[in-house]
Amino acid sequence: MIIPAYVARNARKYPNQEAVIDGQLRATWQQLDNDVDRCARYLVCQYQISAGDRVCLVLPNSYTFVVAHFAIQRIGAIVAPINVKLTASELNYIFTDADARLVITCDLTSTHALAACRDLGINSLVINQMPEFLASQPIAHTLPPGPSDSAQDPLQPLATDAVLTAATLLYTSGTTGRPKGVLFHHQALLFVGMMFATEMHYGPDSRLLSLMPFTHSAPLNLTLVGGTIMGSTHVIAPTFTPELLLRLVAQERTTHFFGAPVAYLMTAQHPAIKTADLTSMSHWIYGGGPLAGEHAKQVQEAFGSDQFYCVYGLTEAGPTGSFLRPEEHASKAGSVGRRAAAFTEMRIINSDGKIAAVNEPGEIHIGGEGLMLEYWRNPSATAEVFTSDGWIRTGDIGIRDQDGYFWVKDRIKDLIICGGVNVYPREVEDALARHPAVLEAAVIGIPHPQWGETVKACVVLKADATEADLRAHMSNCLADYKCPRIYAVMDELPHNANGKVLKHQLR
Repeated sequence: MIIPAYVARNARKYPNQEAVIDGQLRATWQQLDNDVDRCARYLVCQYQISAGDRVCLVLPNSYTFVVAHFAIQRIGAIVAPINVKLTASELNYIFTDADARLVITCDLTSTHALAACRDLGINSLVINQMPEFLASQPIAHTLPPGPSDSAQDPLQPLATDAVLTAATLLYTSGTTGRPKGVLFHHQALLFVGMMFATEMHYGPDSRLLSLMPFTHSAPLNLTLVGGTIMGSTHVIAPTFTPELLLRLVAQERTTHFFGAPVAYLMTAQHPAIKTADLTSMSHWIYGGGPLAGEHAKQVQEAFGSDQFYCVYGLTEAGPTGSFLRPEEHASKAGSVGRRAAAFTEMRIINSDGKIAAVNEPGEIHIGGEGLMLEYWRNPSATAEVFTSDGWIRTGDIGIRDQDGYFWVKDRIKDLIICGGVNVYPREVEDALARHPAVLEAAVIGIPHPQWGETVKACVVLKADATEADLRAHMSNCLADYKCPRIYAVMDELPHNANGKVLKHQLR
C-alpha cells in the first residue's frame, strides 16, 4: 500500500469519525477520502500531473494542505512541501531544483510563491478552502482519451512495487548552504510513521495536535503520516502560539503534541497555563534539541505532567532515531535516550572508524528502514552522507554513557576549538539554562587572534540578570576554558520554522 491508501482504508473502517479538524472545518475520513480523490482527478485532468511529477506545496497547516498532500501521492506524483516563510529568491531556487510542474498555495502564503512562479513560467494554483474549491470545479471521473483512444481511470491502482517509488521531496533548512532535496519512497515513510505510531501509542481514539509546520519532516511524517496509518484524528492550525496550544488542547481534548523545546518554554511562561485544562494529554513530545535538566523540570511543573518524551533524529533519516521516555527524565534529562526507536539502529563511530568506547566522542550514525533514498539529483552529497554499509552520517557529535544513554554533544560544524581544546556549545548552553533568569541560550565560536576561536553566549532572559551574575554562575558550572568570554543579551534567538536555533545567523 502507498501512503494515501490508508486514507481510503480509514474511510471504510471509520467513515464517520473525524479525520481533520481545522478551525470550523471538521472533516470525516469519508469526506477526506472523497476530497483527496476529487483533488487528484482535478490535478490530472487540468494540469496533466502524472506519476513522478513534482508538485510543490507552499501552504500552512490546513485542510487544503492535507488533501493536496495525499492527492498528489495518490496520483503517483511526488509532493514537495516548502517552508512558507521563504523569499521569492529562495523559492525560485527550490522550484528550479525540484523541476516543479505545479505550485499550490493560498492567499495567506502566495505573494512570494506566485512571484517565483511568474519568473520561472511554472503553473500555480491558489486554493484557500479546499471543499469550496472542489465544489466549484468540474472534475472528470476519467482521464481524457490517450494514445490508445480509450479512457481510463486516472487513479487506477499503482503497480505492486509502488511503495518503492518516490513519494515526498523535503528540502533541508539550508543552514550551511543551499537547501538540498531529501527524497523518500513510500515504504520508508510508512516505516517512519509506523515507528512513531508504535512508540507513541497512536490509535483511532488519539487526537493529534499539529501546530508545527507540515513542511518539516517530524510534523509531516511522524504526525500526519503516522496518525493517518492508525486512523487518529488530526487537529491542526496554521501557526503556533502558547495561547493557541492551550486553547486547542482544552477545546478538542487532544492527546498528543509535538513541538520544539522553545514552544514548551514559551508556553510554560504564559499566565494562562495556570488555569488551562490539559488533562486530556497523554504525550507531550519534543524534538529538535533536548530540554536541559533545569528546563525540563520547569516545563513539567508548569504543564502539571511528567509525560514528556524527547525524540532525536534528522530529516535524512525520516526522521527516525532514538527517544527518552518520561520515567527516564528524572536522571537523564538532556539525553536522547538509551535505545533506537522501532525499525531503527544507532551507533557512535570514533575518529578511527570504530564503535566508540563509553564516553568517547564520535559521530552518530543512524540505520534502518526509514532512511532517505537520496539527495535529489545530488549524487556527490548522497555519497558523502551514506556510510559504506548504508547508514546515515548525522553530522552530530555524541557520546554513550556507562548506562548506555546517548548524549548529543553538538553538531560537528558547531564545535568550538579554543586554543586547541574542544568546547561543545551544547554543554555550555545547558549550564546557562540552569540559571533561573535564562529563558534560552545559544553558544557560538567567533574568531580570536590568539586562540583561534573564543566562546560567545547569546541569551534571552526571563528575569533581570547582569553579565556579572551570568559569569559567576558559569564559573561554578564549568571549567574556565569553556566559559563564555562574550555575552549578548537578545530579545529573541533566530529560529527556523521547526524551532531550531539558526546559529549561522547569530554568527
